[in-house]
Amino acid sequence: MRRALLAIVALASTAIASDQFSGKFFRGTGDVEYLQYLDIARRMFAPDPEFQSLPMLYTPKWNGFVEGPTWDAWWIQNSYGTTYCALPFLSEPYTTFLKNSHDLWWDQMGDGKRVGATDVPRHRLVAPDGALCDAARPGWIVYKQGDGRMDLHDWAFEFTAAGVLMQAELLLINRDPAQIAHYLPKMERSVAFIETRRDPKRNLFLVGAAGNLLAPSYAGWKKPDGNYGRAYLTGLSVTHIAALDRMIELEKLAGRLEMASEYAALRDSARTGLASLATPEGYFVKSMDPDGTLHGVYGANKYGYFETPPNHDAVAFRVVDDAQAEKIYAKIAAIPGLRPHDFIIPNYPSLDDMYEEPKGLWRFGHWVNGGHWSTCEGRMVMAYYRLGKYEDARRSMRQLLKFARAFRMDNPLTDFGDAVYQPKLAINITYDAFAPAAALVRGLFEYLYTAEGVKIIPQIPPGIRELQQLFPIRFGSKKLYLSVLGTGPITTVRVNGKPWTHFDSTSVFLPYAETAESARIVIARGGLKKDRPARREDVETPPAPPNAALDALDTQALKAAKIYGKLVESGRGNSYEAAHARLVADMAGALKQRFALISAGKLKPLDEPAESTADKLYVETVERLAAGLDAHAKP
Repeated sequence: MRRALLAIVALASTAIASDQFSGKFFRGTGDVEYLQYLDIARRMFAPDPEFQSLPMLYTPKWNGFVEGPTWDAWWIQNSYGTTYCALPFLSEPYTTFLKNSHDLWWDQMGDGKRVGATDVPRHRLVAPDGALCDAARPGWIVYKQGDGRMDLHDWAFEFTAAGVLMQAELLLINRDPAQIAHYLPKMERSVAFIETRRDPKRNLFLVGAAGNLLAPSYAGWKKPDGNYGRAYLTGLSVTHIAALDRMIELEKLAGRLEMASEYAALRDSARTGLASLATPEGYFVKSMDPDGTLHGVYGANKYGYFETPPNHDAVAFRVVDDAQAEKIYAKIAAIPGLRPHDFIIPNYPSLDDMYEEPKGLWRFGHWVNGGHWSTCEGRMVMAYYRLGKYEDARRSMRQLLKFARAFRMDNPLTDFGDAVYQPKLAINITYDAFAPAAALVRGLFEYLYTAEGVKIIPQIPPGIRELQQLFPIRFGSKKLYLSVLGTGPITTVRVNGKPWTHFDSTSVFLPYAETAESARIVIARGGLKKDRPARREDVETPPAPPNAALDALDTQALKAAKIYGKLVESGRGNSYEAAHARLVADMAGALKQRFALISAGKLKPLDEPAESTADKLYVETVERLAAGLDAHAKP
């Protein structure tokens, strides 16, 4: 009997041990597979020996991020999902890189005078004041969607709304008065630009072809005479409302209460108008023609497809209430064709209202007509988290790993999200491909930033009984370290070991003025009353300084190490320049670690020529980061 009891105890101990996960960025107990996925997702935003990572998209040309090696510019629609989802956990030098990329839009925004990209005749356009763009690089900007029939295209209306949303989110997180003062007037011009298309009777927005975010999949209103005009675009209403939500908070933060009130009225009336674009089932159509014809009523004889971006965005950005969010998800779940490979596609079945026939580039499942866009998947994953659809989020990450493990982070994806767009390349990388990973991390707590503080909403898969984030979340100058114990409703919260009262059963609020510069937040759920998780102190693990013993591979890294040392000696160890120098060395270290893991048989190399191409990518990344450090950092 005693032996049997000992055997049971031994088995239980083994089960407990196998139920724990300890990674670089996450620790926890419970659903080990999900915890592993979370750790991998976060690893993709720092130098890593196994996976492609965000630093690989750095360019010294503008000391910022680029869309990819074959896409030498910075797009709004492509960056949208990744940027929004990654903003809370991006730190220096990534925040400076992102700012510089955003400035390509804001420094060249339409003013009624500036001419767009002059090297291509069809791009030599003068955009209205406040208009943003499709894509930009230094001294070059495309004010309309650049693919397809530009002669039909309207200005970049939903692109502009998304640009405002991203910038407002960034400023609400940073809480830097100087940056707010710099960007807010520009953003107000963009809001005014969008408002020029408001129909005051319907409180909807009239937009022509390619004025949508996933352009040019929208053609506007095809008139009886065969010409194209403007129609009421649902996506613009959704994205504009979400942007106004953040602009209201930003205006409050800037002390501009009258403007905040004005924007609140615009948002509320736009939300009233948006309701007229919902079907009886609760989901949104894609658009409505001025004559009342609806596009995107699933199952209709004409225009009978389901359009996902305005629907998942309405859920992800909390434009709709919980009841309507559930109805939208239920419709998506009821249409298997929308997720044939677990990634969401923008429409099902094929669009029958484009200005081109659905063949070639426009064929169903290939590009904007049913091809997969990871920028959309990021927002879809945020919607999953809001509604507790954690298995959908898991399957999304599993599908992403199919491409990540092969160094094929391509976008868009063809074959309805199951094949790469550029199959002839040995490897590939794009910024938007990181959106699902970013969303898997942000969705855990969502982070709703306001003028007063930040609301944290734990959305933890029920199989995870304990979770520690071993990295900080940004909140102005402050750093938040989050841990969750137990399952169910929130019962106790402690911040730096002391009881915290700003919480309810589903969320925790951190007023900025009451939050410490480094705050360790432990959220206990389901009656647990521990002060903190077991096995590890949840304090900051400072990044390791560059290793001066790097070998000949690291000529640039050795120089960066010296720069880093000088900055530390001068008291600037926390500066952007120091972070950039550290990143050079960390990236070189990741390649050396990759070589070591492969040599030890702990990491399987890619099939050639992918492996040698991947090694070259690491080397080129170090070289680009080092060149940028030389050009832009001032020790």
